[in-house]
Amino acid sequence: MTDAELKADFHRYLREAREALVWKLEGLSEYDLRRPLTPTGTNLLGLVKHLISVELLYLGFVFGRDFAEPVPWFRPDLGPDAFAPNTDMWATADESREYVVDLYQRVWKHADATIEELALDATGLVMWWPEQDRRATLHRILAHLIAETHRHVGHADIVRELIDGAAGLQRDENFLPPGDEAWWQDYRNRLERVAEQVGRN
Repeated sequence: MTDAELKADFHRYLREAREALVWKLEGLSEYDLRRPLTPTGTNLLGLVKHLISVELLYLGFVFGRDFAEPVPWFRPDLGPDAFAPNTDMWATADESREYVVDLYQRVWKHADATIEELALDATGLVMWWPEQDRRATLHRILAHLIAETHRHVGHADIVRELIDGAAGLQRDENFLPPGDEAWWQDYRNRLERVAEQVGRN
């Protein structure tokens, strides 16, 4: 596989994760987009906002490529504390869905330009990583970013399912076994019985 083919594969997996995350927001009210549905406050719009910071950090700041517009919560010079304490994990009342999603898509273009213009062996500085790892190639940054983005898409899968039952990776194909509500309830009940049985032993 050539470097160009490898880069294209990386880029495809990143694009698929981005699109899956944005799809998770479709059809929901502003309330549902912001509802904290885990004890640590995980919410859909916050996940998108966080990934804006992540892409700006890893495919912008790390390679000395500044984003053209200010992002209120983003302080790249602070490294992993660029958005502490959790300022990018939730959207304020004046940060609308449209604003957050549009900004995310503009950040994609900025990040995509980094991917397209740099070689896989181009190095950037990740100053908050351990000293021996701080000089990182685009190849390594892409692997890291894909892992992080897909991890947060997994969070979004669970949060969206808790809101209205919508599940799956893509809008038109959820990759789940076929079954109506009664089938899924029976399936869940079966799992609960097994858990109870094992838990008693």
